[in-house]
Amino acid sequence: MAKLNNGISMPLLGLGVYGMHSLEAEQSVQDALEIGYRLIDTAAMYGNEPEIGRAVNQSGINRSEIFVVTKLNNTDHGFEKAQKAFDRSLKALKQDYIDLYLIHWPIKNGRKESWLALEKLYQEKRVRAIGVANYNLTLLQELKQYANINPAVNQLEFSPWLFQRDILKYCNANQIQLQAYSPITRGIRFNDPRLISLCDKYQKTAAQLVLRWHLEHGISPIPKSSKKQRLLENFEANFFRLESGDVEIMDAFNEDFRICENPADYQ
Repeated sequence: MAKLNNGISMPLLGLGVYGMHSLEAEQSVQDALEIGYRLIDTAAMYGNEPEIGRAVNQSGINRSEIFVVTKLNNTDHGFEKAQKAFDRSLKALKQDYIDLYLIHWPIKNGRKESWLALEKLYQEKRVRAIGVANYNLTLLQELKQYANINPAVNQLEFSPWLFQRDILKYCNANQIQLQAYSPITRGIRFNDPRLISLCDKYQKTAAQLVLRWHLEHGISPIPKSSKKQRLLENFEANFFRLESGDVEIMDAFNEDFRICENPADYQ
């Protein structure tokens, strides 16, 4: 668990549902909650909020134990539009509140007004925490110039092969929890011989080692999977540790490898 800068607790390892069609997403969340996951990350852009909400509501788990994250769509930036978008997400999810609401992408025109809208939602206690996604160092420093509330979370692409040390250092210094999407690079870098060597040492899978690396850095990874066996495999990252020297070895994997769009394009 991580304690966010407003005092609330957030599970570190979660499930992302990007790119999953509706029924697939619902089943994946059902399976994940049954396994023990308690953080579910969706977005208006994904088009599966109703199914995510249904899985949460039908899980039989106390709502207070589940941490639901969703995000502002790129087409809904602006002070009033962002508030209305939040209402739509809340209705789609069929929830009384959202645990964490993020600006999904830092659209050039409107990100200040959108952030101020999120602050209003937070002050009205309609959301337990607010944050941003895909904010690089420049964008985080820009946000600091007008934000009255410090973002609780910054979600961005992060992996050993995209080890953004400066952003991690900034977030740690400013009490912003870093959350990582595409943390296992969709498996594209699992053939790295250095990683394979560590897999042999720990007798763990590549995904488990990479997710554990995030957890050792205090980062919240949200890998996507719709396969129950893979969900179980990923969740096992909670239950072992890496030696500090091996964390340093994985730190050196960095090659600025991206799967998704670069936030620098939004500056």
